[in-house]
Amino acid sequence: MPASLYFFIALAGLLAGYFVYGTFVEKVFGADPKRATPVCRMADGVDFVEMKPWKVFLIQLLNIAGLGPVFGPILGALYGPTALLWVVFGSIFAGAVHDYFSGMLSIRYNGASIPEAVGYNLGNTIRQIMRVFSVVLLVLVGVVFVAGPAGLLANLTGVDAMVFVAIIFAYYFIATVLPVDKIIGTVYPFFAVLLVFMAVGLVSMLFIKGYDFYPAAQWVNQHPAGLPIFPMVFITIACGAVSGFHATQSPMMARCIANEKYGRPVFYGAMIAEGVIGLIWVTLGMSFFPDPAALAAVLGPKGNAALVVNNISVSLLGGFGGALAILGVVVLPVTSGDTAFRSARLTIADIFGYDQRPNRNRLSIAVPLFVIGVALNFIPFGILWRYFGWANQTLAAIVLWTGAAYLLHRGRFHWVATLPAMFMTAVSVSYICFEKSMGFGMPYQMANIVAVVITVICAAALLTKGRNRLASEPADS
Repeated sequence: MPASLYFFIALAGLLAGYFVYGTFVEKVFGADPKRATPVCRMADGVDFVEMKPWKVFLIQLLNIAGLGPVFGPILGALYGPTALLWVVFGSIFAGAVHDYFSGMLSIRYNGASIPEAVGYNLGNTIRQIMRVFSVVLLVLVGVVFVAGPAGLLANLTGVDAMVFVAIIFAYYFIATVLPVDKIIGTVYPFFAVLLVFMAVGLVSMLFIKGYDFYPAAQWVNQHPAGLPIFPMVFITIACGAVSGFHATQSPMMARCIANEKYGRPVFYGAMIAEGVIGLIWVTLGMSFFPDPAALAAVLGPKGNAALVVNNISVSLLGGFGGALAILGVVVLPVTSGDTAFRSARLTIADIFGYDQRPNRNRLSIAVPLFVIGVALNFIPFGILWRYFGWANQTLAAIVLWTGAAYLLHRGRFHWVATLPAMFMTAVSVSYICFEKSMGFGMPYQMANIVAVVITVICAAALLTKGRNRLASEPADS
């Protein structure tokens, strides 16, 4: 069987996951097309703005698809075929479930940000922690998604990266304070064209130019530095499989959906689409280079995935086509960075009940956020990315536990969220225990034992204490 067939099997698996498992998750949740959504009751012309379903889907896809489904899969390709499996199964059974629940819970809670949804299901203490955690993560994301695209544009044009940093920050600020339909709702569909060109064009050229697919793939850990598959693959590939950052973005589109029946294509479907992008970049990383060692040599000691993107794009599509493909990659982080800062503004406004219709109220939150963001931009990218990776997957685990509690409160099949919550908890705990530069530096086996123990404790707590709805939860949710 030709190796390229594995790519199409993986692609078919993602699509089948949307139609089969996505429908099952929707039924377990209990989506109700007759139920009035927040935008039908609370339209304000700023954040609660009804938009067409296809437009909401494109915005959601671009919101969630930052550098993660490009840089993460490239780095994940160092580990071999495990990365392919994680993208497919992670997207279907964890990432898309996570995104669906984060979006639909926001709809059920009047468009609330994710800390409020978590608090309704896991308690007020977790709510307070999540409020801080979410805002910090969002600002980190916004900053991380400045440096990445600025570096790509600098490589493409020869202009100093700091010029692009200033331009991107200025755009982020405007997109954060203007009504959601003015910039985000207007230009994102055009950005999506670049995104499709990048993804389809690059993988098509692998076939046209006769590259062997997965030439060195072996079912062993192929990482040149010997880093362990667990938990490293599942931290490295986040946005292409499961990402807590998405939970901060889904409420933004939950405020623009006019019917709950659109929840599956918008939230579950956008994650599957991002999984396809992740699949393409894992494939490019494993097929453009003869083996993981060759990929690692281009990445260099600092993991310069932007250089890999540049080399692949120009080699496969030529100068002009490569430039368009690189712009498609630039679009991903830029269209997530702006909405990261916007989501941070909305989260803070929800915490304090601060009306966001007046311009001065939006500015009073946005200006301090951007002052902090600009200051963080001077911290080395590698340090920010490591902290973001762990915080991202920890948030994903918390949101999945929230979805599990929501279902358990109602006597529904909670395992659709509980099982991925357990897995992501083990991943996050193992990583922070094992990692030496930012974690506790435990021996590998000890880190995994601690991860299993904490995961079991979390599951036991859910099953013994999570059957009763909290008094603070809205009665009609």
